[in-house]
Amino acid sequence: MSANEIMADVRRLRVVALVSAIGLGAVAALLISIGHPWSFIIAVVLAIGSATALWVAIWAPRRVGSVEKLYAESALVPAMIAETRADGVTLLALIDIGKPAGKYALVAKNVRRLPGHPVETGERVPAVSVVLDRTARAAGDTWQVVNPMPIAWGTADTAVIEDARNAIVESEWALVAAHLELVAKVRKNANHRLLLENKDLPDHLR
Repeated sequence: MSANEIMADVRRLRVVALVSAIGLGAVAALLISIGHPWSFIIAVVLAIGSATALWVAIWAPRRVGSVEKLYAESALVPAMIAETRADGVTLLALIDIGKPAGKYALVAKNVRRLPGHPVETGERVPAVSVVLDRTARAAGDTWQVVNPMPIAWGTADTAVIEDARNAIVESEWALVAAHLELVAKVRKNANHRLLLENKDLPDHLR
């Protein structure tokens, strides 16, 4: 589980939010103690910021959920190593980003560690799709945050990884493989995704 970079990002976000909440709250208290009209106004603004940061610290872990829940409830998706770098690799995954389901996109994600996999372009990396919105009232017909979470981040058992790899339809692997050269384009797009047209999809996904 220590390799799971999505959960590590959530932990970092929580720490930053907590530190911000404490710092803003402390400055707000100091300004209130000064007792000037202008200091009260600034203190109120900082207090609101502190409360917001505290809410993020509490909300982020609950919004994402536990690792076990993510693996159990998220869809199995194909991801492949599209680029290798000195500090890690870039994965290209096929993920349904639609609300409701039915809008497929190629999603790029940089990762630092990928235990259980050789670091080479074209390596098949079974993953689950982690999809969520940044706010509870988010509008739109696609998820705001979409990431592939490799099975290898949840287990060191190569048999489990292989079973997951084999459970993904071959035509989906072929689609990702055929678009590996587009990874730079995908990474430059908003939210690191490229929506696919129905004609580009395997028959069972249309």
